Amino acid sequence: MPHPGWQNFGFDGIGTNWEISTPEPLDPGLRSRVLAEVERYDSIWSRFRGNSLVTRIAAQPGQFDLPAESAGLAALYRVLYTLSDGAMTPLIGESLEQLGYDPGYSLRPRGAAAPPPAWDDVLEWCGTSLTAHAPLVLDIGAAGKGRLVDLLADMLRDHGITDFFIDASGDLLNNGEQPVTVGLEHPYDASKAIGAVSLGPGALCASASNRRAWGDGLHHVLDGTTGTPVRTVVAAWAMAGTAMEADALATALFLVPAQVLERQFRFSWLKVFSNGSAEYSAEFEGALFT
Repeated sequence: MPHPGWQNFGFDGIGTNWEISTPEPLDPGLRSRVLAEVERYDSIWSRFRGNSLVTRIAAQPGQFDLPAESAGLAALYRVLYTLSDGAMTPLIGESLEQLGYDPGYSLRPRGAAAPPPAWDDVLEWCGTSLTAHAPLVLDIGAAGKGRLVDLLADMLRDHGITDFFIDASGDLLNNGEQPVTVGLEHPYDASKAIGAVSLGPGALCASASNRRAWGDGLHHVLDGTTGTPVRTVVAAWAMAGTAMEADALATALFLVPAQVLERQFRFSWLKVFSNGSAEYSAEFEGALFT
């Protein structure tokens, strides 16, 4: 809990654990609305549910109407797709399933790694309209949890709650003036921290290759140009004004030099490499342990 004496509302959603901390308990009606929003979001964007909209897009091509949050996701992914020369793509789902990270969690590769199709060959996605010219396995995992954090934050603000802290299994949003000290999980030992950072108003999100790993060196952060797991980076953290941007940029740091991302985004960051070295921005106000 970020502050002593605050009340905690914990629940499961989109396959992970959530906690919303507030000075006063959330009323039952607002709790129900939070859970309903999480269920609605999952019913649209999950590729692990047989009845989701994403599953329908994977079944057959066509034109699809998406909810309002789609516009921000589409714009952000398009920018990062361009900056990464296709390495970061919302079409990575088929490549993940090829390596065993499929709806049944088989964790057994179906064959060699394969890159996803090029965006402009198969996909038109603008605002809330998506046209698939072939069956597509859409995967917004790099930014999707952060987008849901922001949606829940908007809901709390709409109900007049100005001080709160959301923890979506390590993707964090602090909506208060009082900073919260956050430990940075060791990429090879989840029981340890490699450092700590003070999170003021804003979001801190992480991406690590150990979080969803299986088989012989397989994990969920894939290079969209090859369909293979990234080997050079093992963990990255990004701090930004919204959780959606912080979430997406934490993954983008695996695929794009930070200096390239800084030309387009205002954020601070830390990146840890597989050789044990680290890079971080001057604005990343934390401390790495020796």
